[in-house]
Amino acid sequence: MKSTFEKMGGTYTLGADGIYYPNLVSTDEEPYYGKYGMIRKTYLKEHRPAIYSLYILEDRLVEHLNAVDDEAQERMDILVCQMMKRQGITEETKACDQMAWVGTVNNIRNAAEEIVLKELIYR
Repeated sequence: MKSTFEKMGGTYTLGADGIYYPNLVSTDEEPYYGKYGMIRKTYLKEHRPAIYSLYILEDRLVEHLNAVDDEAQERMDILVCQMMKRQGITEETKACDQMAWVGTVNNIRNAAEEIVLKELIYR
């Protein structure tokens, strides 16, 4: 007579001690989401526990975090390009004074990230 595990396609291996052990292989992949997905997860866990629990119960947390991460990355790219264009930051500026260029671009990235965090992550 087959066990339920065998009926579902599971197999056993005979151990050195004479006991059969199930061959367990995890088919679940580690969830992956980027920087903004991780920040969103922490925010939900600490400040919106009901929403966090709902996403977990409905098995939509990883999907939600990936969507937020993708949207945040796209928004960052758009904002950085727009801000650089408005401030006249070009490759010529970079060639003339690299340190000033790096400082300006870092300021732009930080400002864009603050906007993204406020608009997409902490809502």
